[in-house]
Amino acid sequence: MTQQSIFITGAGSGIGAATARVFAAKGWRVALADRDGAAVEALASEIGGAAFTVDVLDRDSIATAMNTFTKEGGLTALFNSAGLLDMHPFAEADPARLDALFDVNVKGVMNAIRAALPALKSAENAHIVTMSSAAAIHGVPDLAAYSASKFAVRGLTEALNIEFEPMGIWVSDLMVGYVATPMLSKADATAKSVELAGVHVTPERVAETVYQATQEQRVHWFVRDEDREAQAVFDATPLEARRDLMRPSTGY
Repeated sequence: MTQQSIFITGAGSGIGAATARVFAAKGWRVALADRDGAAVEALASEIGGAAFTVDVLDRDSIATAMNTFTKEGGLTALFNSAGLLDMHPFAEADPARLDALFDVNVKGVMNAIRAALPALKSAENAHIVTMSSAAAIHGVPDLAAYSASKFAVRGLTEALNIEFEPMGIWVSDLMVGYVATPMLSKADATAKSVELAGVHVTPERVAETVYQATQEQRVHWFVRDEDREAQAVFDATPLEARRDLMRPSTGY
């Protein structure tokens, strides 16, 4: 049997690194891709796998890494974990930071999917899994651009899930609230909703859900029951009334 394999963007830290450890422990070939080449080299030394210094906005960079990895044994799954976060009120946010955030969170995901598609078409039971967010349930104040980028991921996932199914590729995303990662802890500003909602999820817990997502077929995966329940509450609430659910939970 051909060894299963996964290509992970944003593998240098946080959720990407935790996911790499989970899949390596389960015997998968793992490609570790990140702009921080030293971080993925160190992780590869720890768990095995192939390390690639990759900028997901550089199509040639990610295509070269993907081709190098897949020629050694194909590709079973792609996990889009690379992402940026900004937690400023929109009027105070740095426009350049918001541009970079949208580029990585949306364009970077599309670039990785395009690069992986030829290999995934040849795989059996192929999967594409992308980090979305509970911020894709309803727009979140102080995370407006981030929230919008995750709505884009949600829309992309839902559309490609239908488009790619005839190719034998299942496309899904993960929706989760705040996760204890460097992206959150090292942010230069913290949204009021972080304190109000709390940080209850570890990267390791998310990583286990990523693995589940490569074993089953659901479009949207929720790491916590609370996030799934929040989705159900919003779905049951008339559109114009949903803002009243968000205001108190975000300090507005």
